[in-house]
Amino acid sequence: MKKKIVVVEDHPIVRRGIVQLINFEEDICIVGEAETAMEAHVVIKKEKPDLVLVDLSLKGGSGLELIKDLKKIYPELLIIVVSLHDENVYAERVMRAGAKGYIMKSEATESILIAIRQVLQGGIYLSSSMQTKMLNKIIGGVNSLIPEIDILSDREFEVFELIGKGFSTRKIADELFLSIKTIDTYKSHIKSKLNIKDSTELIQFATEWSIRDR
Repeated sequence: MKKKIVVVEDHPIVRRGIVQLINFEEDICIVGEAETAMEAHVVIKKEKPDLVLVDLSLKGGSGLELIKDLKKIYPELLIIVVSLHDENVYAERVMRAGAKGYIMKSEATESILIAIRQVLQGGIYLSSSMQTKMLNKIIGGVNSLIPEIDILSDREFEVFELIGKGFSTRKIADELFLSIKTIDTYKSHIKSKLNIKDSTELIQFATEWSIRDR
């Protein structure tokens, strides 16, 4: 029987391309699609897929938080991230959250099929350069691939990322479904951890980082 896959991606054209790519294969097939984390939960509960492809940037939510939630509910569910974001920044975080692979959208489409089959067979998929960096970190005892950012918790990192995109405190709160007071607390933690003296410097640093990440 074909292995069942769900795609969680909020860009219709990208999602359609992935669906068409996979449905041409004889051993795997798409059984569901979702644009948001909420839709993903509904589809996954209904279809019970073997593997889920998740984008990190979703409408009204975070792909990273979705991965954590799914792993709590379905510990055996296999997850691969397919994202525009730089793997040097995000790969380690998503692997800690429970994903088994990370593919950048800039990679060849064949990489998606290779990654899916590798993970379905019990393996982990990362680009060769990312594998080397993570091994060097383990062997060399390096504290982080991205030292100044990696010390942030996942939620702090999400707030930091949205600050870099120009979101106001209220808009960040709405995006993450948190209170303004909670966002202010996260911002204080970020400033403390990154040794940033005020909000202006935080915005500048986050904006510069965001541009570099793109």
